[in-house]
Amino acid sequence: MTTPPLPEPLPYHRLARLSTHHRWWRPLVGTLVVAVAYTIAVGALYAVIDEWGSRKGYPVGPDGSVEFGPVPDTAVDLLLLALATPVVLLAVRWIGQRPAGTVSSVTGRLRWRWLTLCVLTALPIVGLAMGGMLLLPADGGEEFRWAGWSVFGPALAMLVVLVPLQAAAEEYVFRGWLTQAVGAFLRSPWCALLPQAGLFAAAHGWGTPWGFADLVVFGAAAGWLTWRTGGLEASIGLHTVNNILAFAFSAATVDGLKSNETAADATWPLVAFDVASIALYTAAVVWLLRCRPTARTAPAPLPPVQPPAFATPYAPVTGFPVAPPWAGRPAPGTPEIPAQESPVQEEPHPWSGATTDR
Repeated sequence: MTTPPLPEPLPYHRLARLSTHHRWWRPLVGTLVVAVAYTIAVGALYAVIDEWGSRKGYPVGPDGSVEFGPVPDTAVDLLLLALATPVVLLAVRWIGQRPAGTVSSVTGRLRWRWLTLCVLTALPIVGLAMGGMLLLPADGGEEFRWAGWSVFGPALAMLVVLVPLQAAAEEYVFRGWLTQAVGAFLRSPWCALLPQAGLFAAAHGWGTPWGFADLVVFGAAAGWLTWRTGGLEASIGLHTVNNILAFAFSAATVDGLKSNETAADATWPLVAFDVASIALYTAAVVWLLRCRPTARTAPAPLPPVQPPAFATPYAPVTGFPVAPPWAGRPAPGTPEIPAQESPVQEEPHPWSGATTDR
């Protein structure tokens, strides 16, 4: 009897099929649940914050929302985006019927050492690109105006805490859930990576063609790194460092956080620096993989073991249980043998003529 071959290992974009309970409809229903649940969570949290601000007497902006100030408003926006992470994890666990950590990496968890190494790799590369962007002439001839440490210090502390949550949430949605949802149907990684890159760019709004193209390149590169490394750590590292430095520069400028511009509004010189940093970071991560290889696939679940065709059920047991026999006791149902009396030897009488030793 030959042993059937084991199922092939699953790359990251195919991990939706990791569960033995996988069905074709689970990724579709899960995507709808993620969208609806996130919308409800954002609406509920925003209503609570808005009601609290109204009770505290904060002014109301032109759009009817309460304005807390540049730094608190930015913190609220980052928190609202960060809500996507628990929504995705719950959808993976409840709808996908698989461990929530499988959306983090093929190992079923977030690999913190690898994430730290990716962050340290991105820092000098993105920092150098940001420095080059600062040398470019400002739009409209506006000069940089320092906001002061009293403004920049608290803003930077808030950004260091909340930006990683916001960046990770976007990665869990686009490079995580959407990539695996498409990969549940298509084997090719590029067929799973390109749709999420376009949706990622569209989610930032339409600004300039250069800015939209830059976001597509970022989404495609982050998706490819996710597939190549078997997890979200490389994309989270790049996204976090990029956003912290970008927000920090805005916070250092007078009224910089009040600006409504996003990466979609970037001009072609800024895009050139950004694309160069993305390409350099991607090459650096590939080089790191040669020095520190990481798991890229997860073992596919084995099908349930079927009982052999010739197996027969046990005969039903009737009656009461009977204690087994032990030494010195006959088994139940064995006829008893009467015991024979042993002859008693009488001692010779002293006067019977027999002699005894003295």
